[in-house]
Amino acid sequence: MSGTKDFSTTRRDLLQAAATAGAATAMLGSMGINPAIAAEVGRTEKPLKAAFSNAGLQATWCAQGKQAAEFWGKLFNVDVTWFDGQLDAVKQRAAIDNMASQKWDFVAIQAFGIGTLTQPVQKMIDAGTPVIDMDTLIAPLDQIKVHSFLAPDNEFMGASVTQALCNAMGGKGKIIMTQGALGHTGAQGRAKGFNTVVKQFPNIEVLDTQPADWDVSKTARLWETYLTKYPQIDAAFFHNDDMALAAYNIMKARNRANILIGGVDAMPPAIQAVSEGRMFATVRNPSCRIHGGAIIAGVAAVVGGEKSGQGIPKNVVTDGPVVTKANAAGMQWMQDHFLI
Repeated sequence: MSGTKDFSTTRRDLLQAAATAGAATAMLGSMGINPAIAAEVGRTEKPLKAAFSNAGLQATWCAQGKQAAEFWGKLFNVDVTWFDGQLDAVKQRAAIDNMASQKWDFVAIQAFGIGTLTQPVQKMIDAGTPVIDMDTLIAPLDQIKVHSFLAPDNEFMGASVTQALCNAMGGKGKIIMTQGALGHTGAQGRAKGFNTVVKQFPNIEVLDTQPADWDVSKTARLWETYLTKYPQIDAAFFHNDDMALAAYNIMKARNRANILIGGVDAMPPAIQAVSEGRMFATVRNPSCRIHGGAIIAGVAAVVGGEKSGQGIPKNVVTDGPVVTKANAAGMQWMQDHFLI
């Protein structure tokens, strides 16, 4: 310890270290990763350099993920550089090509579409850089050696919200699903969950399943058309909350706010909407847990020597609960502290 370091600074460092270890233990335990790594992996003297990219910061889930990665990065002394996917596969590919031309201690990526980033990601893996895959597959796990894949059970999320909607409909009526990007494996899972549940209700008719690519403007245009075309729509399932709330604004303007709305992500505006009755249900896709977990996985790989498939599972399921009025306030608190 340097003789020039006063007691207040030392105490602050100790508190920071304690907070880091405690937060890491909580995060690791929630993801099914051995919490003992928190005792071994902490702040490094020299900052680690990490590159992150997710589908597009226009999406609130992605924006929250960036905040979470930066928060957890500060705890572990990781400098996070962001490469925005801009909700466009071509633009994200250009960003990841740029990323692959530089040197990083570790990388974390949520691909806009499966198979669009394989070449530059493989280049980084070949260079020995741990690559953490987030939320949607960069490529099938048997085709690319990512360090780990941190993602929710998207089929469960789609099924659980659809089940809640179908039950509220009394097992009959007309429903629409508005999908995300069709090449996104998370959206594929949510659609599969939706279809699995709806097939169990022969008296429920699916009117439309067009994608809106996570784009709120495209969602609004679709729903202007739907509300003109279909005099009866009893429920709607959206692959994320941003699209659900964009559609709600159109429904309200057209005096069709009686439509039951279900979403995915349980972002703060959706939690509020569920509490107020504007949305019927949503389910938490834990952006903070996924992006913060990617920081911990990267640090554990670089500093702790954790190996893929040994120290960390190849596939880490990072689920969150269905959000109701009963747990909405607690869910908001967890998000405020980047815990879920």
